[in-house]
Amino acid sequence: MKVVVAGKGGCGKSTVSTLLAKALAKRGSKVLVIDTDESNFGLHTHLGLKRPEDFMNYFGGKKVLFERVKTLQKRWGIDELPAGYLTEKGNIKLLAMGKIYDFGEGCACPINALSARFLEILELEEDEVLIADTDAGIEHLGRGLEQGCDLILVVVEPSQESIGVAKRIAEMAAEISKRVYYVLNKVKGEAKDVLLGALDPSRVIAAISQDEELFRYGLEGKELDLDVEGIKELADFLCRLKNRADAPVGP
Repeated sequence: MKVVVAGKGGCGKSTVSTLLAKALAKRGSKVLVIDTDESNFGLHTHLGLKRPEDFMNYFGGKKVLFERVKTLQKRWGIDELPAGYLTEKGNIKLLAMGKIYDFGEGCACPINALSARFLEILELEEDEVLIADTDAGIEHLGRGLEQGCDLILVVVEPSQESIGVAKRIAEMAAEISKRVYYVLNKVKGEAKDVLLGALDPSRVIAAISQDEELFRYGLEGKELDLDVEGIKELADFLCRLKNRADAPVGP
């Protein structure tokens, strides 16, 4: 199963990606986490891993990446990925597509192209799961990243901006028949009810409450190795989907 985690900037995509990866790994799945966000440098810290070398360097770096990606036909399995571009712990491996480092170096388009193509050509075994942590907003949909995924998890925080982005992602995903589910994050009190009223409640599969310990771990740069309410339900839901012969397909 290939899962893309999307949403508004600051909604908690990297946090949800990390906690979900850990929950699935504890259930015995081999999890490959892909960092496709060219501007966020914190995912590896959440996972308790060293940041791997940018995968774009395997193809010669950003300047030649566009041309190399156009000819990329090789089908990869997780165990065939070049070890020098992975960091791992237990059942979790991390692959980082690339980052923006310097003033004036240009856009992240080549990195996005590599991410989109990679999701299409990666082949998974029955016990393997891919989780792609995306950049903020909807540009990755415009770049076609989701074409190679099985489903999209949209993380939604209590704000009108987040609700608007979530709805737009669902609309764009419907154009390519990709299933979308919502994960409510940082909710407490009536915020959950407000979000359920604003979104299609049949797509809401988990709600993560405002967690002070989780906030403190993130602020201090600690590994997010915590039992957080809502993550178990999310992992259970995905495991059920993964075990259904007819899923995940359709809008």
